[in-house]
Amino acid sequence: MTTLTVARLLARPAASGRATLALPIVAFGISTALLLTTLAGAMSFFRWHDGNAFTYQALAIFASALLLVPLASLGGSAARLSARRRDDRLATLRLLGATTGFVGRLTVLESMALAVAGALGGVVLYLALTPLVALIPFRGAPIGAGALLLNPLIVLAVVVGVGLLAGVSAAIGLRGVVVSPLGVRTRQSAPHSHWVRVLVAVAVLAAVVFCVANPSILGGVLTVIIVLAAAFAAANAVLGLVGPFVIRRFAASGLRRATTPQRLIAARSVLESPKAAWRQVSGVSMTTFIAVFAGTALAMIGAVSGERADRDELILLDDVRTGVFITLAISFVMVACSVGVSQASAILDRRDLYVSLDRLGMPVKTMDAARVRAVLSPLRIVTVGSAVTAVIIVLPLAGVALVLAPLSLLTIAASIAGGILVVWLGLLATSPVLRRALSEPIVMME
Repeated sequence: MTTLTVARLLARPAASGRATLALPIVAFGISTALLLTTLAGAMSFFRWHDGNAFTYQALAIFASALLLVPLASLGGSAARLSARRRDDRLATLRLLGATTGFVGRLTVLESMALAVAGALGGVVLYLALTPLVALIPFRGAPIGAGALLLNPLIVLAVVVGVGLLAGVSAAIGLRGVVVSPLGVRTRQSAPHSHWVRVLVAVAVLAAVVFCVANPSILGGVLTVIIVLAAAFAAANAVLGLVGPFVIRRFAASGLRRATTPQRLIAARSVLESPKAAWRQVSGVSMTTFIAVFAGTALAMIGAVSGERADRDELILLDDVRTGVFITLAISFVMVACSVGVSQASAILDRRDLYVSLDRLGMPVKTMDAARVRAVLSPLRIVTVGSAVTAVIIVLPLAGVALVLAPLSLLTIAASIAGGILVVWLGLLATSPVLRRALSEPIVMME
């Protein structure tokens, strides 16, 4: 049988379930649409060439840097959706005698096909959103749809990049199947996050703080902007590096103190895969990180606008305020999308466990409570950690007064509360998926 024939058989809804195919496509589509919209908005500022153009372009670079890591994270999460189910199927093929090369080709082909299908849908969604985004005013006038239409070659490059991201992610995840297919099939080992992550994170964070506190040593203005934007993106990425380690530590502590079935199952669920637990809350973590910068920027705008009355400066400040709200809005859209897809995917990945607990007599209410606790407990930890990390970075730029200003604190608190609410609504909305999994045990357990 050829690789294409086997891939077609495994992709049939009867074999894998429609949700397993739909979730990655939806996730890739949303991430592609957001990436294209963000890129189009940032590039629209480069059509200006007057005295204030450079300021707008610099702010666009900063906003893009803050959103780059969450967008990449959403795309990476899409590439890993239903990875456990794929690993099980591929491990079974390995045990039946399939070669490493055959399994590798099958994995990359399946992942890239889903990614490209989702990315093409994302292009359509980006085009549909363009007329609405074009109404947002900057410099006293709407942006205009013409300024938001990207070059077709750029759109093609994004689609190809999404496909390559999925292929690379699939190839990396394939290593466990190739090395030990029986271990994957029987789920004998759980992934661990090494403490070295913390050392790397501290080193990166120290470098970022140094660059922010000493921008003059970096050279020209353009170099400073590029380096600072890269530093902000690196600091955001550090959260994903150290997050799983911290979550695992707290989950291990919670396991020792568990006194109810909900607490026990929640702690075990997190310890099964700290990385998966992190991915379910990483959107809120990054939104909190962005909210600290947004709150500080709003406080700074309020302080400056109270001192100056120049019309051009007031327009600039209004545009910065608009940009801050847009950045927060995009981050919340990413949170909502990643939460809904991740929660549904987590239920599908653990369907065997839930069906087994149901057959043992555990109430669905108890399973739902354990699922909620497995998400909200890490969420409280990462939001605090993200806020503290962002404050450490922004202090050299803005000072304590602006960071602790009422408007700044209100923005941060509102963003954290909004993120937690989005996650809770995502958990609530995916409860029917759990009940559907329990009502179809034969199909779900295979």
